[in-house]
Formats: sequence, C-alpha cells, structure tokens
Amino acid sequence: MAAAVGKNEEDVWGKARNAADDLYGIRDTFYPQNPDDKTSKLQHESDVALKILDSIPAEQRKLPVQRATFEYLRGKILDVVPDYRKEAEDHLSKAVKLNPSLGDAWLCLGNCIWKKGDLTSAKNCFNLALSKGPNKKILCQLSMLERRMAQGADNQAEMVEESIQHAKEAITLDVKDGNSWYNLGNACLTSFFVTGTGDHSKLLQSLKAYQNAEKDERMKSNPDLYFNCATVNRYLENYDRALAGFEAAALKDPSLNASHEVEKTVNLLDKLENLLRGHSKAKRLASSTVGVVNLNSSYKRATVDMLSEGLNKAVVVLGKVLLFVKHENITPLYYLVCDSNQSCFVISVYGIRNDTIKEGDQLTLLEPHFRQVDFSWRGKCYKFKSIRVDFLEQVLVNGKALPPQQAIRTSIYAQHKP
Repeated sequence: MAAAVGKNEEDVWGKARNAADDLYGIRDTFYPQNPDDKTSKLQHESDVALKILDSIPAEQRKLPVQRATFEYLRGKILDVVPDYRKEAEDHLSKAVKLNPSLGDAWLCLGNCIWKKGDLTSAKNCFNLALSKGPNKKILCQLSMLERRMAQGADNQAEMVEESIQHAKEAITLDVKDGNSWYNLGNACLTSFFVTGTGDHSKLLQSLKAYQNAEKDERMKSNPDLYFNCATVNRYLENYDRALAGFEAAALKDPSLNASHEVEKTVNLLDKLENLLRGHSKAKRLASSTVGVVNLNSSYKRATVDMLSEGLNKAVVVLGKVLLFVKHENITPLYYLVCDSNQSCFVISVYGIRNDTIKEGDQLTLLEPHFRQVDFSWRGKCYKFKSIRVDFLEQVLVNGKALPPQQAIRTSIYAQHKP
C-alpha cells in the first residue's frame, strides 16, 4: 500500500514537472505567423500547468524540500513569458531559501532577475547554480549574460573571452548538444566585432560552431540559429549559403525579418549583375584610364583576371572607381571598379567611412582578397569577380594611405535571444 502511495505521489509531481517543461518547449519551438498567437498559447498552457501544480495534495507539500520544489515549479511556469514578473521572482526566491541546493531554481531565478535588468544579481544566481555541480544549461546562460554585461563595459574584450570559455565548458559536458554549440557561435561572433573585424578567424569559428549546432535534430526548430549562420555567411560573402539560411529561418519563424533579408540580398546581387553587364557592354571604359602609382618593389602588379581565390600576398591591383552601388544594408559599401585591362569587378568595403572612396577615385588594392562569385538561385545565375577590403591598410586612394579617422567599427545584426 505504501509503495502505491509513493508511486501516486511521484506521478502527480511528474505531471507538474512535465507540464512546466512542455511550456518551455512551446516557448522555444512554436513560431506562428502572428506573434500574439504565441503569447495567448503560452498564457493558456501556463494556466493549465498551474492547475496541475495546484492539484498536488497539501500533505505532499509539507516537507521543506517538497515546498521548495512546489515554489520552484510555480515560479518557473510564471516566468515563461518574455517580460519580468515579480510574482515569478518571489516564488523562485522562496524555493532557493527553502532548498539552497536546488540548482534549477537558481538558474530560473537568475533568468527572471536578468529580465528586470539586474545583471550582477543574475550572474550571482548562475554562479550559485554552478556551485551545485557542472551544468551545460547554466554555463550557456552565464555565457549569454556575460556577453550582455560586456556591452559598453571597459573590459569588454575580457568579458567576451570569459563568455567564450563558459560556452566551451558547456560543450565539454556534452559535445553533441546543439544549444551549446549555438551559444559558442554567438560568443565567437560577438568577439569578432569586439576585438576588431580584420581577423576572420573568430568569424570562421562562429560559422563552424553554428554548423555543429545544426547537427543536433533539436536545433532544427531554432530559427535564430539559421538566421545567425546566414548573417555570418553573408558577411563572408557566401551569398548562396546566406540566402538558403535566411529562407530556412523565415520558414521556421515568419515573424523574423528573414524574408526581407532574402529580398535585400537578391536585390543587391541583381543590381551588381546588371551594372557589371551594362558597363562591360558600354564603351565608357575608354575614359576610365588607370594611372601609374609608385609602389614598393616587393609588390607584384596584377589585373583582376590574374588573381587567385582568397588572399593574394605581395600582389597589388590598380583600379578606377566607376560607381558607388547604393543598396539597403549599411555594411558593406559596394563599388564598381575597372582595372588597367578594362575588366570590371566589384569591391566590397568594410570598416571604412562611406565618404572615403568616391566615383572617379583611383584605388590601389594591396594584397587583395579575391572571390569569384558563381552560383545559381531560383534559376538565375550570378557570376562576377569581387575583391574584399576589410580595413584601411588594404587600400590607397589616389595614391595616398587613408588616415585613421576614416575607419569605423563594423557591426552586423544577429538574433540573440536570452
């Protein structure tokens, strides 16, 4: 008889835990066309979950450990919404007072306090949760919080590095966990912009982490993963992968602006194609003579047709700016350029003010990073030559080096949901 009572007690607590977990499953995987539908579904399901919790008989809530679990589950259910709720914080605070070793309650309390903007207290909660034992979920939340705390901080780079270390610790606990890899991808992406955008290694690490995240079936319902991966690919000018990623994100969450990102990218590519085709047909290039520039003898002069894919060390290309290409994104700046062989190509410019390079300017592109863009999307083929300029030192304008004040910090917009 006692065994039957014990089993019944387990069942009722198990139902309450499952209801709370299911609620978070909806939060993380349900992305309807209208975001209000998600809010109303969460509200309805949280009411159902609270009823299940309240159905636990009073005699099963008497012990401090039982009361702590009850308060924790109530707080967790109430905190499923995006906004801060004091009621949720009150219940979670009671839970950790009744049972300080309840790591999950410390995690939930930290998330709740984060929502009201008390980041230091939230970090204390996560660290207390970790003191109960290593946990990948807590490490990921701590990593995310550290990136949030790094914004505007004096020791920004140091805090982002801490975020990366905690992300890596989470992966060591479960190398197949997609969420941990996704979190590492976000951390590396943040680091890329904090430490300066000249070195692409952090960006490539970010991309690799996102690709590892995609191997986990559970992450296939995370639209932000596809959006962020697409954003990195577009920054790296892997346009085909970027388009496929934005399209996947749009299908998973219609409320994201991913469809617009597809549209913007296609519009840009169409514009580049049309401008290049127009200029190669017109004979305007006769007036686009590229002058001679005195260069260090260690550089070998080349035309765009002679370049190899990737970085061309100790090589220089001279070109004249034909057009500034207007498009919807702030970054990068695109220009149509003609070399001394009258071959037209595109240059994409990052980290330099938009009034630095003008139509008619002569450019000296040092150690050019070259790419032959060649892919098809929706039946249309895009094919053009492109050189990427990431920082001031890679270009001379009218034979002169650019002053440091012409540099700007580049940023891209990824989805980072707590």
